[in-house]
Amino acid sequence: MGSKNIAIIGAGTGGLIVANELRRTLPSDHKITVIEKESNHALASSFLWLMIGKRKLHQISSPVFHLLRPGIEFITASVKNVDPSKKTIDTDSAQISYDYLVIAAGAELAFDTIPGFDNNTETFYTAKGSEKLYERLESFQGSKIAIVVAAMPYKCPGAPHEGAMLVADFFCAKRKDKVEVHLFTPEPQPMPVAGPELGGLIKQMLESKGIAFHPLHKLASLQSADRKLTFEGNLKFDYDMLIMIPPHRSPQFVRDSGIGNESGWIPVDRGTLMTKFDNIFAIGDITAISIPGRWKPDIPLMLPKAGVFAHSHALIVAKRIVDKIQERKSASIFCGEGFCMLEAGEGLAGFAYGDFFAESSPKVQLKRIGKSWHWGKVLFEKWWLAPRGIRKELLKSTIEIGAKILGVPIQL
Repeated sequence: MGSKNIAIIGAGTGGLIVANELRRTLPSDHKITVIEKESNHALASSFLWLMIGKRKLHQISSPVFHLLRPGIEFITASVKNVDPSKKTIDTDSAQISYDYLVIAAGAELAFDTIPGFDNNTETFYTAKGSEKLYERLESFQGSKIAIVVAAMPYKCPGAPHEGAMLVADFFCAKRKDKVEVHLFTPEPQPMPVAGPELGGLIKQMLESKGIAFHPLHKLASLQSADRKLTFEGNLKFDYDMLIMIPPHRSPQFVRDSGIGNESGWIPVDRGTLMTKFDNIFAIGDITAISIPGRWKPDIPLMLPKAGVFAHSHALIVAKRIVDKIQERKSASIFCGEGFCMLEAGEGLAGFAYGDFFAESSPKVQLKRIGKSWHWGKVLFEKWWLAPRGIRKELLKSTIEIGAKILGVPIQL
């Protein structure tokens, strides 16, 4: 069978999981290389807590090499090009050859594509943005906050709604006078990919917090100096603070290499995560996977860009690569199941779980909101950021026990 070189581009959720699973499973003569432009990993699901001062950056981040098993080569570099015919990766420091490639490069935030964008616009979609936003929230003296989903698609479909509820909760505890929180999105309802029932429940959660939800509002431009938003149809809105979920795009090397589609995302087989190129897989936010149902009559629904799917993708791809190397027929298939813990403020969270490959449309349910789901998210944060080794295994066991008690099918 011979030793193989396996390269992984990206050290987010999917990249870390697939690298560690491959290293755990394969003999040491197979080389595993992770390429990532950042040397530090920050847990994106904790950015919302960073935004409201419940976390400091050092509490939700770790050097990437602390999160990788021994025997994995980690290269800090930016990828410039992938050549599927030559099986090479060009970075800003070296050229790397591979036998198998996993692209887990995630999605970039394209602030530069927003007409009128400047540094007065806030975001909780980056660690630095969340730190800066906390300072702005602490000193905010205005009365009207606009949270805007600038474009589709965007990662973590629940995050805008969570962010709105946590911001509203922040001011409810801090100030007696009213702060209006408005959430604008081009979507027809909250999380349309999860179906009308869940969307209706999330809308009720927003309304219970006094949040004004504005669906079908597609951003046209912003006038930062005048603090004014303009949406398609010439609808206008004045604000005192603007928090943006920016447009997302694929990394430049994906767009240049011919691996992506016309929108820049990478189409894959939804079960195997294989691209159109032999021995190249793609996982997580970079992928384009259609699912049953339609967002608009002419626009199919796509699998959400979320860490839980990157995690599941990584486990499947690791198994398939091992089976290929060991010349076994692989039965490992991604089944489309996923979940999220939806923060609602006041130490409460809901738990949404469902089958996104269900016939006709996704079937997603929201379990009753409570403190258990919030603490489940806290436990996951601690497990994820713990260094590899005994401590991590103990934390993993704790989460598995908690999942059994709560009756939640969580795979780690």
